[in-house]
Amino acid sequence: MGQIPQDTHTLLVDAFLQNNRLDHVCQVMGFHPTYLDHFLKTQNFILRGDGPLPYDYRHFIAIMAAGRHQCNYLISLQKQEFLLQGGEPNWLKGLKYIPQKLRNLNDINKILAHRPWLLCRSHIEKLTKGKDSWSLAEVVHAIVILTHFHSLASFVFSCGLNQELDHVVDFEYHNQNLPTLGTKTNSISKTKPKDIPIKDIVQDWKSTPVSTPPSPTTEPEVRISTLMQRMKTLSEQQRECKPEELAKRFESIETQSAEIGAVGSRTQYTTTSIECYVDDASFNYIDFVKRGDTQDIPTFRVQDYSWDDHGYSLVNRLYNDVGNLLDDKFRTAYNLTYYTMGGRKDVDTSKFRRAIWYYIQCLFGIRHDDYDYGEIDALVERTLKTFIKSATCYPERVTKKDYDKVLREFQHSEKVHVNLMILESRMQAELLYALRTVNYYMTN
Repeated sequence: MGQIPQDTHTLLVDAFLQNNRLDHVCQVMGFHPTYLDHFLKTQNFILRGDGPLPYDYRHFIAIMAAGRHQCNYLISLQKQEFLLQGGEPNWLKGLKYIPQKLRNLNDINKILAHRPWLLCRSHIEKLTKGKDSWSLAEVVHAIVILTHFHSLASFVFSCGLNQELDHVVDFEYHNQNLPTLGTKTNSISKTKPKDIPIKDIVQDWKSTPVSTPPSPTTEPEVRISTLMQRMKTLSEQQRECKPEELAKRFESIETQSAEIGAVGSRTQYTTTSIECYVDDASFNYIDFVKRGDTQDIPTFRVQDYSWDDHGYSLVNRLYNDVGNLLDDKFRTAYNLTYYTMGGRKDVDTSKFRRAIWYYIQCLFGIRHDDYDYGEIDALVERTLKTFIKSATCYPERVTKKDYDKVLREFQHSEKVHVNLMILESRMQAELLYALRTVNYYMTN
């Protein structure tokens, strides 16, 4: 990456001081300092800020969430954090050793991670009634942590970071004068950034050229010049479609997505270090169109329950100001652009970005009524759809090789941006289902 830009460097110093270490996720997100700033603020708030859940619960919930996708990278980090917060070491032996109150989260954890459309009022009621009950504020705090770490696992795998043992080789500070976990700090200005050891792992991570040639069995990628022409054509056409036609195009994309497989093959829980944190390991994603009777589980229409009009205010009301942090993070990932594409400048990428964001949510049965889903077919080729579906629904199957094979003409920063959209669009989709269910529980 060469010399680290000053704004990124300052954020990495901030992350280092908060965590007593610097992990690879932050360094790769450092391609986009504006986003990294919002990500760090949100993660720090939900794990260390004001909130109804005790600190040890927060980190163990993060472990449970990462376990659904076999993300050893995040599990290892959160186990360290759990112990630093005074967590009971016995809990780390597995779900059999944790309080019943935490075990009661298993159903919501697996449903949100794989089939969020199955979440219903009874799941919330089960948590909030009887012995070992949760308050609604605690439930929402837990939901935010679960969705954050499910989606972060997607980012970790889609960038190939789960294969990095950074929790073993990264820097750790042992200076007793540094702020400890859980302490709010404004001490960056008192610390010399150049004295903080920041290992430039990004250069090693980038060692595989982006422009690797496709294998003989790989479908040829649409070139950036063709993609730019398609975006231009779509912008010029701007024809209005009838609601019936828009609905058909959504259903077409939905059906087509079910025909797209995932990269790799289903992996088993090979180590007890992960398996012990997972309940009902056989429960996985199924395509939304294969959910059974559509009358029982209709398509989630954003016009009926949206983040902007409903979810944002509900989560803010039940859990401090976390809605503001989440909203800033969603908007930044969705709107982020440098008007470049594969080295070409002055490119309006909005249609490409929107197609990716809406395709991700389509995988979970979420439809934006005013969007023409025909644009997804025009702008998101099959190989990219396969990568997105894998990273969103089966992230544990994705490797660095899969990252290197897709979007070969794009720069690393642009590919990381695509993975950030996978993270954020997926998290928003899970939250929409969860918050709509919480709202239904509160009002019925």
